[in-house]
Amino acid sequence: MLLSEQAGRSAAAKIPRPATLRESVIEAIQELIVSGQLKPGQHLVESELAEMLGVSRQPVREALQQLSGEGWVDLHPGQGAFVHVPTVQEADQLLAVRALLETESARLAAKHAGKDGVRRLRELCQGGIAAVEDDDVETAVALNSELHALVTALSGNSVLAELASQVARRVRWYHTPVARQRGMASWVEHSQLIDAIEAGDDNRAAKIMREHTEHTRASYMEQRENEPVEPAPKPVRRRRPRTPYAR
Repeated sequence: MLLSEQAGRSAAAKIPRPATLRESVIEAIQELIVSGQLKPGQHLVESELAEMLGVSRQPVREALQQLSGEGWVDLHPGQGAFVHVPTVQEADQLLAVRALLETESARLAAKHAGKDGVRRLRELCQGGIAAVEDDDVETAVALNSELHALVTALSGNSVLAELASQVARRVRWYHTPVARQRGMASWVEHSQLIDAIEAGDDNRAAKIMREHTEHTRASYMEQRENEPVEPAPKPVRRRRPRTPYAR
């Protein structure tokens, strides 16, 4: 039997390939943006990024082009690259979609989590509470993302998990600026959510998650209202110098 015929009958395991340099640079720049080390509207200088990441300018240039297409970076002719400034509308829309996905995730997790899943959720929650007590925002944000990802994984719905993962990083970008403001209240809500999941109360788990995601959305909107972000400067058109007439 030909290999092509065998492949058609059963899916072969894919051989993992190492990330290219460009992909690694894209990942690194996204993390710098999500963590707040690169601020919305900040000018991104290729040479500075290349030096920071220990690479040449070429993969940085390629990464910025791709990140521009994905909405992380804005490219302005004559000005350069800038960290994208999310509009209030796009943030609101994404956080609304997140609420729908994660509310359903919580409802299903209450049916399928099991004792081991609940144990792992509680470990993450305890770590998050400790991070808040230590005022370690970076760790708290990372553990928050892990906890939400685990709830989705415990839902048992792989399509739901894939959709949630597509918006997870951008949600973390929006959550980081308000993590300290949300503080311990966020982790109290997480604890209540885990209690509902452990009890198998799917309706309560969904209700808590819906309210929890709404609190984060409201905090982000309030933060944007109180601390508006200035957009990147608009490109300046330069007039070509006039060519003197021949005499």
